[in-house]
Amino acid sequence: MKTALKNGKTTSKTSHAPSYLQKFFIDELKDIYYAEKELLSKGLPEMKKAATTEELEDAFDDHIKQTERHIKRLEKVFQLVNKKPEGKKCEAMDGLLKEGKNIISATKEGSMTRDAALIIAAQKVEHYEIATYGGLVALALTMGLNQAADILDKTLKEEEETDHLLTEIAESHINLDAEHEGNYIWEKEENEEEEEE
Repeated sequence: MKTALKNGKTTSKTSHAPSYLQKFFIDELKDIYYAEKELLSKGLPEMKKAATTEELEDAFDDHIKQTERHIKRLEKVFQLVNKKPEGKKCEAMDGLLKEGKNIISATKEGSMTRDAALIIAAQKVEHYEIATYGGLVALALTMGLNQAADILDKTLKEEEETDHLLTEIAESHINLDAEHEGNYIWEKEENEEEEEE
């Protein structure tokens, strides 16, 4: 049976062709799949290696394990929509990871300022992931893909928990230590300038 559309074209009611929304959903799955894989292979290991405090290093280590789970969950969602798991270049994640590298090179090794900066870089990644997974959950529910929505929602909650944890680590002592470290360096530079005069 065919139904007339507003633009004069016809379509079959029994057609299983994906809607534009379904295509967009798959496209976004590919985007975040690429992003998670890049984060796992490049971003997190570099951030962990650059971290000053053991506390932050452990947080990055936990996030590496968490990201491995997120990739497996995405592969389940691909199966649910009968698609092969594959990534599509994510310009946003590439940019965030590049920014992370720049932060590492711009901060002093072994400094608390580096840890404070790494936390901000990691949280920018988290916020991108939270926005993406939140949107994917909403789309999955709209399309009646309830099982996929549940899987994606688990990851969304974990991303939000990681973001809160990073805030706690920053506020517990790292930001304050970084501020004192900066004052010490600033005072030292001022004293050296005075001695030169």
